[in-house]
Amino acid sequence: MNLQQIETFVHVAEHGSFSKAALVLGVAQPALSRQVRALEIELRETLLLRNGRGVSLTEAGRRLLEHGQDILALVAHAKEDLQAHRNEPVGRITLAMPPTQARVLTLPLIQHFQAELPQARLAVMEGFSTHITEWLLTGRCDLALIHNPEPLPGLEVLPLRQEQLCLISPAGQAPAAPLGLDSLARLTLVMPQRGHIFRGLLESAAAMAGVQLNIGWEVSSVPALLDLVAAGIGHAALGEDVLKVYEQPQRLVVTPFANPLLASTLCLVTPAQRRATPLMRAVAAKLVGLLGGHADRA
Repeated sequence: MNLQQIETFVHVAEHGSFSKAALVLGVAQPALSRQVRALEIELRETLLLRNGRGVSLTEAGRRLLEHGQDILALVAHAKEDLQAHRNEPVGRITLAMPPTQARVLTLPLIQHFQAELPQARLAVMEGFSTHITEWLLTGRCDLALIHNPEPLPGLEVLPLRQEQLCLISPAGQAPAAPLGLDSLARLTLVMPQRGHIFRGLLESAAAMAGVQLNIGWEVSSVPALLDLVAAGIGHAALGEDVLKVYEQPQRLVVTPFANPLLASTLCLVTPAQRRATPLMRAVAAKLVGLLGGHADRA
């Protein structure tokens, strides 16, 4: 087993096709097939199932993909470490963010890399804050934006801004302001599944206030959830930034909670034991700059 075989397998698995992986790597497709086959022979496992649409992973393939991604990340980190003495932001960095922040920040970050960091590459991962914390601790990402991170010894936390929890309603159906938690008892809610930071924030506040929530539908995708609200299916309790990712904000009405005021703190989180590279410092500074316009709320 060698790094080239692992890189080939990871690209084929991630793209779901030998032909697509060949285009990305600039290698002839038969050569990729031979490398993956050699890997299967050495490991005595079938890793990929070939079909008319491409390839799919076997259970052994899924396990090897996780190992392969971690191995390639470690190799990239080693290269960055050796290059860091030049104090140049080079290499590859992986940033994990919640869905709303990923939608809002990915474009300006990529544009910044193109203009200011031409020798560096950015990979963006999207997930709930609870998942992102695990990714940081296991080395799947290098730095992250996390709502209300746990105070863990392996992480360094820099608060950036607060995002207020608001009720998102269909146009013409918003409750009267000021909005209290007791108003929610009469409303049907469409909410993300458990694990989403704003659902946990709302459920905790409602429980302490003795308010029974009526959650009619659970949808993990925030854009799909907003489509349901716009269609009059129900109301959602989400962060105030959520309309920045919706293409028809005029179909929705945002009402802040007034009693009590509910907010989540968005933080920049990095591994405490890992030495910051010039690239990590450059990306962290850019994130602070992009979010710093709201620092007065933090």
